[in-house]
Amino acid sequence: MKILFATSELAPWVKTGGLGEVSGTLPAALRAHGVDVRILVPAYPEILRSFPNATEIAQPNRLGGLLPAPMLREAISPDGTPLLLLDYPPYFKRPGSPYLGPEGRDWLDNHLRFGLLSRIAAWLGSDASTLAWRPDIVHCNDWQTGLAPVYLNYLPGRSAKSLFTLHNLAFQGLFDHASLFELGLPDAAWGIDGVEFYGYLSFLKAGLQHADAITTVSPTYAREIQTEAEGMGMAGILRHRSEKLSGILNGIDTNIWNPASDQHLYQTYSARRLDGKTTNKAELQVELGLEPRPDLPLFGVVSRLTEQKGLDLLLEAAPQVFKLPAQLAVLGSGTPELQQGWAALAHKHRGLCAVTIGFDEALAHRIEAGADIFVMPSRFEPCGLNQMYSLRYGTPPVVRATGGLADTVIDAVDEKHGNGFVFGPATTAALLQALQRATTAWRDPDRWRKLQKRGMARDSSWEEAARQYVELYQRL
Repeated sequence: MKILFATSELAPWVKTGGLGEVSGTLPAALRAHGVDVRILVPAYPEILRSFPNATEIAQPNRLGGLLPAPMLREAISPDGTPLLLLDYPPYFKRPGSPYLGPEGRDWLDNHLRFGLLSRIAAWLGSDASTLAWRPDIVHCNDWQTGLAPVYLNYLPGRSAKSLFTLHNLAFQGLFDHASLFELGLPDAAWGIDGVEFYGYLSFLKAGLQHADAITTVSPTYAREIQTEAEGMGMAGILRHRSEKLSGILNGIDTNIWNPASDQHLYQTYSARRLDGKTTNKAELQVELGLEPRPDLPLFGVVSRLTEQKGLDLLLEAAPQVFKLPAQLAVLGSGTPELQQGWAALAHKHRGLCAVTIGFDEALAHRIEAGADIFVMPSRFEPCGLNQMYSLRYGTPPVVRATGGLADTVIDAVDEKHGNGFVFGPATTAALLQALQRATTAWRDPDRWRKLQKRGMARDSSWEEAARQYVELYQRL
């Protein structure tokens, strides 16, 4: 089977979250199952610098509306996956985030930038393509490629089937009605059964409405988003298309996230050699300016500092956390209010709390390895990856029972299968109770070691997810 994997992010070059990680690892897992996958991604500066000899292979034109004629280049990623680079410097030769300008606001032409990405994905999957390679399925990811199924629907001639994977329902790609013309879409596309969403053009709704199949990144999230409480305005269409919707739990790159070979760590370790975690904790405390206290549990956080991630709940609970007693190590960035709140907390509780604003890949690995307990109190979480990193690193997570967190973490009350600590209500009190339970368990070395080993034994690889995607491709 030939699959075009269309995405706006691709780790390790461009990523803002789970989409980039998935795009950087799932295609290789699919190739291991014999699928001919090629990745379509914008030629951001970071990518072009890594592939300076990318070959020009096509220049699609007459794309409609105000869409320009870009250049398509081809390169091969280090894992052997072919890359199709969408090269149009006026759209993609920009610094920083792929979506935001220097002032932190969306680029005003995002509808054209990612409309072009969607349009080229559809072009590659249609008779209009000038390439010999033609996909059987265009696999779209999140709102940035949500218009591809719409274009495939309206293009003349034979078109590929389309699969739309929803990574986060919160980001819906909303633009005004004038965008319809600018994107080269017909008037017929505007309507309740088309791209219109409460007076706006929604890339996300377009993908949900027109794709031949829909997946999201965990089974629980697939159920949650069909409820009014979690559906963010899209519950109706998701229920309407429920027969086409399935949840496939993400995996992680078990080569990169492997404590036995991770070069970012102070000392590697495994389930058989867990003493290495003690060294990582001690060195992390020194690096972050925390008191060198082996007798205190160290809670770790690597996250966007947003309310979605529940970091306001943890911030509110922090004074009680320090009284357990325990330490906190936090890495991330997010809303100005939460960044300021966490920075102030660290200043007030030096030695017990260390906060690093921004992102540092190596430090993220060291926190996973050096922390005793990882904290993810998300209000909603489509899949989540850090809880799987934590399980693999022998760092039992404290999570809220939502989305992929509920699908991967089993509460320690189950002494046969438990691998972490789960709480229900999105409240400070419920979070604090879970942190207290985790602290109590940590103080029982025998119980804790069993909990760690059960987590480390969990298969978090892409193998099962890749198999499910292949079955879905075959059905399409």
